[in-house]
Amino acid sequence: MIKLVQRLLVFFVGIPAVVGLVVLLPQYNHLAVNIAVIAVSSIGAVEFSLMLKKKGFVVHAAEAAVLGALSPLSMTLSVSFDISSQLTPVFFIVGASWLLVSVIFHHGGNSGDNRGDFSGVLNRLAAGFSVLMYPGHFLSWVIRMSLFKYSVIVILIFALTVMANDSAAWAFGMLLGKGNRGIFPVSPNKSIAGFAAGLAASVAVCIGAVYLLPNAFDPDKLPRIPGGIFLGLFSGIAVTLGDLAESAIKRCCDTKDSGFLIPGRGGMLDSIDSIAFTAPVFFMLYRFFF
Repeated sequence: MIKLVQRLLVFFVGIPAVVGLVVLLPQYNHLAVNIAVIAVSSIGAVEFSLMLKKKGFVVHAAEAAVLGALSPLSMTLSVSFDISSQLTPVFFIVGASWLLVSVIFHHGGNSGDNRGDFSGVLNRLAAGFSVLMYPGHFLSWVIRMSLFKYSVIVILIFALTVMANDSAAWAFGMLLGKGNRGIFPVSPNKSIAGFAAGLAASVAVCIGAVYLLPNAFDPDKLPRIPGGIFLGLFSGIAVTLGDLAESAIKRCCDTKDSGFLIPGRGGMLDSIDSIAFTAPVFFMLYRFFF
């Protein structure tokens, strides 16, 4: 009961906060939203690094915070301040170079000879490249949405597509999912009822968007409604896959939640996993269909 109340409070506080950032602060191509994305990417990367550490894949929290922020920071500089669009690959190379160069100075421990023990080098590189990519590189596609002509509408519909899916899947899973759970071994509590309800919610949001907001969803490759169905369908699938992917990571690391920052949900990564995975899917489908 306590977790339910916490989850509802986060929902009713989070929705107005997101809407406020997008609608009330669109200056500099949604700089406020972009800064928020940088922050949550950095926090999510730190939580990811702490989970990896439990399995011996070590990257320091301070490094993870910087590496996780590189992609969204570079995208923000390009989008909000019209700096070179090549910043993202440049920042990625900087982060990757740091990881590669840093192992040169790895102390290696004491193995009884002058060569030391460098058995942890590959683990460090694997952890470093992981937090460099996830979740920051995925979330940077949210920032790219601010370049669209109707960016306010696009970002809000994207957020609603993800949140409606998550909320419907949770609610219908609680109400109707008792006898049809276990379809995904990585997340035994996920049910067919919850998955179907979440997918239907995403499709409904996108159909409603293309019908009620025709200026922002001017069809290109397909008629308006089929385009909305495809946008909602594949985005809805991505929402579930993003959640399941993080569940697999947590189970491997013997972790229930990525953290404790958000009451009723766990850590930051627990709340942005679906958003991160869906962002590039939604961006590319919107650009293709509309």
